[in-house]
Amino acid sequence: MRTTVTLDPEIEHLLREAMRQRGQSFKEVLNRAVVQGLADLRSDAREVLFVPVTCPMGLRAGYDRARLGALADDMEVDAFLDLSRGLSKRIASE
Repeated sequence: MRTTVTLDPEIEHLLREAMRQRGQSFKEVLNRAVVQGLADLRSDAREVLFVPVTCPMGLRAGYDRARLGALADDMEVDAFLDLSRGLSKRIASE
């Protein structure tokens, strides 16, 4: 396939340097670079993008790690009720 590609000056310099070092044509060096670049893109897709870092939480007995969200919800409800009771008492005393 024939096509026109506009290369950045830095890329052209790298290609010409590779041509000189390897004694290959522009076409050979460019094709090899494209193949390697595309292979790297394909292998990047298979890599794990996120690796969680874990550490012991030091939870006391009786806390279910799977229900920590429910525990946080319960604590939030308790805090809201405490705040509401405090406001109710203050309004009643006025």
